[in-house]
Amino acid sequence: MTDDVRVRLEDVSYTYEEAKKPALSHVDAVVHPGEFLAVLGHNGSGKSTLAKLLNALYIPTEGTVLVCGYDTRKEELVWEIRRRAGMIFQNPDNQIVATVVKEDVAFGLENLGVPTEEMIPRVESSLAAVRMNKYADSAPHMLSGGQKQRVAIAGILAMEPAIIIADEATAMLDPSGRAEVLDTIRRLNREKGITVVWITHFMEEAAQADRVIIVSEGELIASGAPDEIFDRVDFMRENHLDVPPMADLASWLREQGVPLKKGILTVDDMVKEVERVLCPSKSDT
Repeated sequence: MTDDVRVRLEDVSYTYEEAKKPALSHVDAVVHPGEFLAVLGHNGSGKSTLAKLLNALYIPTEGTVLVCGYDTRKEELVWEIRRRAGMIFQNPDNQIVATVVKEDVAFGLENLGVPTEEMIPRVESSLAAVRMNKYADSAPHMLSGGQKQRVAIAGILAMEPAIIIADEATAMLDPSGRAEVLDTIRRLNREKGITVVWITHFMEEAAQADRVIIVSEGELIASGAPDEIFDRVDFMRENHLDVPPMADLASWLREQGVPLKKGILTVDDMVKEVERVLCPSKSDT
């Protein structure tokens, strides 16, 4: 594996037992170090299957999955893979196993046999990274959904992963919880260079990624920068996906003859473009 690839899928297919067709079919993809990759797809498209293949929870029926150079087919490498590729699931309650926050964060390190003198600073620094250190002695069941998810992230960070795979990690959270978890992950991506594979059905989350891929009926059908993907409004709708509200509005305005540039994803983008169209002299200054 070259230095510019963190994950590689080579002609990967996966079929569930007794299923009539593959959940994933002949997928080729790469994820680069430090990249924030969003994965989109309608329900049943295969995106959660993809996530589990990246963490060696599933082994491909065909093809090869390489994670940090390790082949997920090799059983003796599974723990090495999972140490390097941490997984966040939809429901944080399914990942929290201890009755005290700091003990929960230490759980993965205990399984790896990390010495106590090394474990304590790693737990403390991981909780600080997700801004949950003041809750170290709290009971997880007393926390909000967003706080629980941040504890789950801290548990993964303590194992010092190269990759975080988030499978609909904000799906069960309210808007403030979603924002808090996504902000945490984006900050870790920027500051620590952790590669992120972010599986979501929230288009506004995908709009913040470096790159977006779309999975449909088990196949990878599109890959590109968020502005490129979301400018294809008709394509997205054909595949039962939404686009960010501002991208949708921009598409409609263009149909009405307003000469807006492509790549509008946020309210700030829209404000700047409207000012450019309505007040060209102002935007030039």
